Amino acid sequence: MTVLGSSWDQFLGEELKKDYFRQLKAFLAEEYAEGEVYPPKNRIFEAFRRTDYPDVKVVILGQDPYHGKGQADGLAFSVAPGVPLPPSLRNIFKERESDLGLPLPSHGSLEAWADAGVLLLNTVLTVRQGEANSHGGKGWETFTDEVIRCLSSRWDPVVFLLWGNAAQAKKELISFRHTIITSPHPSPLSAHRGFFGSRPFSRANEALEKEGKAPLSWITVP
Repeated sequence: MTVLGSSWDQFLGEELKKDYFRQLKAFLAEEYAEGEVYPPKNRIFEAFRRTDYPDVKVVILGQDPYHGKGQADGLAFSVAPGVPLPPSLRNIFKERESDLGLPLPSHGSLEAWADAGVLLLNTVLTVRQGEANSHGGKGWETFTDEVIRCLSSRWDPVVFLLWGNAAQAKKELISFRHTIITSPHPSPLSAHRGFFGSRPFSRANEALEKEGKAPLSWITVP
């Protein structure tokens, strides 16, 4: 498993040495050796490599990676170009269109968001093929809670977009200095109960501008 490969190592390096993380690594070595696990090993920490600690402006919190073949790319909600849009991602783009007037894109890669300062963080970073949340309770939640605490400890404010109950349960880890924007999850089961119309992108930009930061374009590269 590759290390974080960015200044995140400075903040999370000690976490990687803890017993629970050693056990997680041993579990993952066995899982990757015996079956199909997503994302590919070299992309487990893609969110951290794409969005370095000092560059984080916004956090979008997901749950665990897509568990279909070829879908997960290491960024929450994102899929590689050429992969059909999963329903939640399609709904995210529909809300972006309603909120900002940006048309539905030709692909589902959110790498441009990550490069612009949006940490696309799943609370569990790996999954077995076809088995949602199969790597839950193995240690990832402890690790990603520490990621949230690290960001919360920053004096420089961050905007947290928390979609759905699982993400909103992390509110207690986040300091009052930061902006928290909540709504139902964008999945087809809940999008019509308040995700649509929640304007997360423009509200995040308003929060950034209030802190004297440039707003994000929220454009994905064509």
